Amino acid sequence: MDGSESKPDANGLTALSGALPEVPRASAPDPTGVGSADLLDVPPGPRRAGVPPAVRGADVADPPDVRRAGLSGPPIARAQDQLFAPGTSARQKYASLVVGKSDFGTLLKYELIVTLTQGCPGALGLALRKTLYPTLLGSCGRNVVFGQNVVLRHPHKIHLGDNVVIDDNCLIDAKGETNVGIRIGSGVFVGRNSILSCKNGDIEIANGANIGFNCELFSASRVRIGANVLMAAYSYVIGGDHDFSDVSRPVLDQTRKSAGVSIGDGAWIGAGAKILDGVTIGEGAIIGAAAVVRDDVAARAIAVGIPARVVSTR
Repeated sequence: MDGSESKPDANGLTALSGALPEVPRASAPDPTGVGSADLLDVPPGPRRAGVPPAVRGADVADPPDVRRAGLSGPPIARAQDQLFAPGTSARQKYASLVVGKSDFGTLLKYELIVTLTQGCPGALGLALRKTLYPTLLGSCGRNVVFGQNVVLRHPHKIHLGDNVVIDDNCLIDAKGETNVGIRIGSGVFVGRNSILSCKNGDIEIANGANIGFNCELFSASRVRIGANVLMAAYSYVIGGDHDFSDVSRPVLDQTRKSAGVSIGDGAWIGAGAKILDGVTIGEGAIIGAAAVVRDDVAARAIAVGIPARVVSTR
C-alpha cells in the first residue's frame, strides 16, 4: 500500500544536516502576524483576515456546504496568460511569476543566490543553500536542509519550521497576488521531485508530516496537511477544479475554481492516491493505494478503490 520512503537519506541530506553550521532564523517580517511557533496550530475560533484557518483533528475543514460555496470564488489564472500578457516587460513578468516582488534589489539577490547555490552538488552545496536560502524566505527555522536543485518561487511567502528537509529537485511555489503562501511546520520531510504549487492559494503542512517522493500538492484556495500525516509516493492532492458545464467550449477555456482540501492529523495516504478538490479526510483515516477520493472520509475510516469507498474503520 505504501510506496514511500521512511525519511530517506538521499545524498546524505539527513546525516549532513547535523554536521553543518546552524543558521539564525531569517529576520524577514511575517506579513500575517503569526509567529513561527504557532504557524500551524491556531486553535478554533474567529478567523483573522488573510490567514487561512488551521484547525485540528475531526474539525479539519468547513462543513460541505461552506466548502462547496468556494467553487463560486474567483477564477484561477492561467500561467500562460500571465506569461504572454501584452504591455509587460520580460523582467516584470519574471519578477511577477518567479520572484514575487518587482524591485530590482530583490530580483538581483534572488538571481545571485540561485545561480551560486541551487545546482551546487555535495556538502558544499548543502552548506551554501543552508546559509543563503533562508535569507530569501519569509521565515525559516533552525537546521533546515535544502537538497540540490530545490526551486523557490515567491520565496518571501514561504515559511519553514525547525528540522525541515526539502529533498532534491523539489519545487516550492507560493505564487499568488493575495495569498498567504506556504507554511511548513517543524520536522517535516518533503521527498525528492515533489511539487508544492499555489495559484493564489495557501498550503499548510503541520508538524511531523512526511511527503513521499514525486508527490504534488496543488492549491488555488486552501490545502492543509495535518500533523504526522504520511503521504506515500506519487500521491496527488488537487485543490482546484475545472468547470465543464458549457459543452460548446473546451474545458481548458472554461472557468477553474477551488474549494480546497483538508487532511486530518495522523492520516495515511497510500501510494498513488488522488485526493480531489473539496474533500476532507478525517483524523487517522487511511486511503488505499491508487484510490481516487472524491467524497469526504470520516476520521479513522479506511477507504479504497476508484472511486474510493469506506470498507472498514480503525
